Amino acid sequence: MSDPKTTTRDLGLGCLGMIGAYGIEDPEQTAATICTALESGIAVIDTADYYGDGANEELIGRTLTGHRDDITISVKTGIRSDAEQGKILDGSPEYLRAACDNSLKRLGTDHLDLYCLAWVDPKVPIEDSVGALGELLEAGKIRGIGLSEVAVGTLRRACAVQPISALLTEYSLWERHVEPAILPAAEELGVRLWAYAPLGRGFLTGAVYGMSHLDEGDWRHNFPRFLDEHVGHNLALLGPLRGVADSHGASMAQVALAWVLSRRSAPLALVGCKTPRHLVENLEATNLALTDRDLALLENSFPAAAISGDRYAPMVAALMDDDT
Repeated sequence: MSDPKTTTRDLGLGCLGMIGAYGIEDPEQTAATICTALESGIAVIDTADYYGDGANEELIGRTLTGHRDDITISVKTGIRSDAEQGKILDGSPEYLRAACDNSLKRLGTDHLDLYCLAWVDPKVPIEDSVGALGELLEAGKIRGIGLSEVAVGTLRRACAVQPISALLTEYSLWERHVEPAILPAAEELGVRLWAYAPLGRGFLTGAVYGMSHLDEGDWRHNFPRFLDEHVGHNLALLGPLRGVADSHGASMAQVALAWVLSRRSAPLALVGCKTPRHLVENLEATNLALTDRDLALLENSFPAAAISGDRYAPMVAALMDDDT
C-alpha cells in the first residue's frame, strides 16, 4: 500500500503554465494560486528565468512580498534568448553568474534556495557549469544546486565537483525513463528526485483529448504524444487509471499524483497549476492511500512500449543529455 503519510510538503508548485504555456495566461488567477500554495504549506515554488523572459519571476516576487521565508524558491536557468537563433542553451560560468543576479533582482530576494541547470550545454563541460554554481553557493546567493534532465554519467561527474541537492526530471505514469538507471544513481548519490509533469502535462487528468482541445499557443502542440495520430491510442490506456480513481471517489489527477508520491525514492512532485481550484484538488492526493492492487494495476497499465509517440519532438530531443 502507498504511504498515506505524505503531506503538502511533498508537493511543489510548478509555474510553467502560468505564462500561457498550457493555455491562456491569467496573472490574477496565477497570483491567487501562489497565495493558495503558501496557505497550504506547499514546500517549493519552481520557476525559471526563461519563463516569459523573467516575467514569471517578477510575478512571483510581487506575490511573495512579506512571505519570502515561508517557501522554498527553485529557479531553473541555462537557456537564454539569442537574436539570431532564438532560445539557446548556455551553461557558461559567465552567463550563470549574471543570470543568478538578474533572478535575485526580479524575485526581490537575496538568495535562491535551489538554482538548477535546466539543460546541459554540450559546449560547456558540466564541471565548469557546476563549478560556477558552487561559487554562487559559497557566495550565499544560492542555498542548493540542482540539475535537470541529465544522464547518469553527467550526474556522477557533477556530484564529484559539488553536492547536488535535486534532480529535476519528468516522471509520471506515462513517462518513466528514469527508472532503469537514472533514479538508482540518484538514490546512490543522495540526490532527491523532483518529478515535474507528474500529470503527464495534463494527459493523466483525462481532460485532454487531442490538439483540438488545446488553446492556440499551448506548448503541448509541440509534443508528439498529443498529436491526433497518437492520442487515440494513448487515451485507451487511461481505463485502469479511471477505474482506480472511481473506486476511491477521487479524481484521475489525484490518483496519478498519489502514484508518484508512492515511489520508493520519495520524490517531490512538482504540480503545474494555474488556478487555486486545481491546486486544492491536487493537494488531496497526499491523503490518498493506494492499495498494492491499485499500484500494480497502474504500473502494468502504462508500459513504455505501449505508449504511442515520442516524448519530445526531434528538435528538442536532439538537445537531450546522453553522456556522449
